[in-house]
Amino acid sequence: MLLLAFESSCDETSAAVIRAGTVLASEVSSQIKLHAEYGGVVPELAVREHIRNLLPVATLALERAGVSPHQIDAVAATQGPGLPAALMVGLKAAQAFAFVQRKPFIGVHHHEAHLYSPWISGQPPREAFDEFQPNVSLIVSGGHTMLVHVESELKHRVLGGTIDDAAGECFDKTGKLMGLAYPAGPIIDRLAEQGNAALFDFPRPLINDPNDEFSFSGLKTSVRYFLRDNPRLLDDPVALRDLCASVQAAIVDVLVTKTIRAAKRLGVRYVTASGGVTCNRALRRELLARCQKHDFQLRLAEPSLCTDNAAMIGILAERKLAQGNLVNDYDGEIQPGWVLG
Repeated sequence: MLLLAFESSCDETSAAVIRAGTVLASEVSSQIKLHAEYGGVVPELAVREHIRNLLPVATLALERAGVSPHQIDAVAATQGPGLPAALMVGLKAAQAFAFVQRKPFIGVHHHEAHLYSPWISGQPPREAFDEFQPNVSLIVSGGHTMLVHVESELKHRVLGGTIDDAAGECFDKTGKLMGLAYPAGPIIDRLAEQGNAALFDFPRPLINDPNDEFSFSGLKTSVRYFLRDNPRLLDDPVALRDLCASVQAAIVDVLVTKTIRAAKRLGVRYVTASGGVTCNRALRRELLARCQKHDFQLRLAEPSLCTDNAAMIGILAERKLAQGNLVNDYDGEIQPGWVLG
């Protein structure tokens, strides 16, 4: 089977070609530079760029995979959650392609694709579901932070999520308070590598609560008041690096502590993590260190699969199709608030 997948849930336009669990081609057109000017994603601009880029990105993916459109056997796209108008571009294009070619179509939940992306690895990337083990999975991005118990392949249960800001949102908003460009997360990651994470003690919201919920708005507020009382720190490059390291340490500590606690409580032996914030080096290091300490096996999504991409959409869609999960609704609507079940 040759499967063509589309992803357009936010500010990346992506298309991928999948065959037998292998990613033959995966193309992503990012809009980061466009939205940086405004300090965040502007939905109207995102939609315009998706419309402009979808066909060239899909054409390039097909060319690099060495296949023609009529060879495609099935089509998939992100159906939700995400920005409504952005989702519409990719979903309707995929449905139209499937309808014209009379091919099966399947809509995919964006978070569910992230959930299984740690089981894709290698060059070229290939699914490794034959290695799958029950796990506790951390999905952490700019818009979402959640813990999920994956009991078996394609069977999962959400344990908890953020009650306010997501971790990635906290990175970006605290970075904005420091005068850093958007997106601030990668900049904080870079500056923090040379900072002293123990110099400033910021709160770790809900870290001692036994539940699996997250909250980062209090940390953001704490940074705001700290900078109000210590404005000159931002003029000192050394202090700025220490500040970045300290804020990052607070976020990472909460994410890792609650993930490990959930894994211990549920008795799993595997921990996985995915989503854009999983590119953060401190988070990857701390997850590895604590998993080793508690004798957990860790699987992290490859950096190229952490941010929004069609490869993970296609891999999951192919797996679902193989198990008979086909929703061949060419007129199906977007689900911007689709909750991971």
